[in-house]
Amino acid sequence: MEYERTDVPVDRLELLRAYGYGLCMGAADALPGVSGGTVALLLGFYSRLIAAITAFTPRRAIAVLRGYHPERRTRAREELLELDLQFLIPLGVGMVTAVVLIADVVSSLAETHPIAIFGFFTGLIAASAITLGRSLELSSPTHVGAAVAGATLALLVAADVLQLPGGGPLVIVFAGAIAISAMILPGISGSLILILLGQYVFLSGELSEFVRAGLGLLDDGSLAAVTGPGTTVALFMVGGIVGLVTIARVVRAALARNRGLTLVFLVSLIAGSVPAPLHNIADAHAWTTETIGLTAAWAVVGAIALFSLELLVGGFDPE
Repeated sequence: MEYERTDVPVDRLELLRAYGYGLCMGAADALPGVSGGTVALLLGFYSRLIAAITAFTPRRAIAVLRGYHPERRTRAREELLELDLQFLIPLGVGMVTAVVLIADVVSSLAETHPIAIFGFFTGLIAASAITLGRSLELSSPTHVGAAVAGATLALLVAADVLQLPGGGPLVIVFAGAIAISAMILPGISGSLILILLGQYVFLSGELSEFVRAGLGLLDDGSLAAVTGPGTTVALFMVGGIVGLVTIARVVRAALARNRGLTLVFLVSLIAGSVPAPLHNIADAHAWTTETIGLTAAWAVVGAIALFSLELLVGGFDPE
C-alpha cells in the first residue's frame, strides 16, 4: 500500500519515532549485513521513504527556491509540503548519527584488530546472502543467468579483476552515488558496496576525522584539519544526491518491471561479495593457520549475530 501524506503537523513523538527509524536504518547501512532498505520494510515505513525520496525532482526544487518571490510563495509551500521533510529530516539526522558513531568504531578497529572486524563482516555478508536467498526462487534460465551474473560481477570486483578507473574525487563521487542508492534498496547494504569498491575503510576514516576535526574547532582547533576530510565527505554527499535522482530511480524501475529477477541479481551480488573483506585482512597479516582460524571464528560470530537478528525480528524478506 502506498503511503498517503497529510498536511497535519507532526508532534514531537512522531519526530522522535522518525529519528529512531533513522538510527536503525543508519546502523544497518553502516554495517555490511542487513540493508537500510530491508530495515525500512521490517519497520513498515519503506513506502513512505520511497515516496518522499522520489518526490525530490528538479522541477519541485526550482519551485521551492523561487519561493522568495511573494507571488510564488503559495506554490513553493505546496511543493515543500510534498517533500515530507517532517519525516525525512529527523530520519536523515538519525541515519547520520548512527553512521558517524559506527564509522569511528570501524576505522579504529580496522587499524587495531583487522582480523576481528573484517572476519565479522565476512560472516555478516555470508549470513545475509543466505537469509535473503531463502525467499527467492530460480524459476527460469533467466533467473539462473541473473544469479550467475550478479555473483560473477561481485567476485571479479572483490578479486580486483575489475577495478574503478583512476582515483581521487571522481571515484569518491561514484562510490557515493552507488552506495547511497543501495541504502534505500531492500537486500543490499550501502557499506557492502563500499567494501566491494575498496572504499569502506578509507571513507569511514575520513568521516571520523572530519567529525573529530569539526569538534576540535570548538577548542581552538585548526580549520585546515577540517578541509581535507570535509572535502571527501562533501564529494561523497554530492555523489549520493546524484545517485538518488538517477541510479536509485533506475533500480526502482527495474524492481517495478521485474521484481523477482532484480532481487535475484541483487542477492547474488551479496553472495559474490563474501570474500571482499578478506583483502583488508591480507593487507595487514600473512595468511597463516592462525590467521585463517581467527578469521573463520569471527566470521562465525558475524553469522550468528545476523541469524539471531533475523530470529528476533521474524525474518528478513527482500520482497
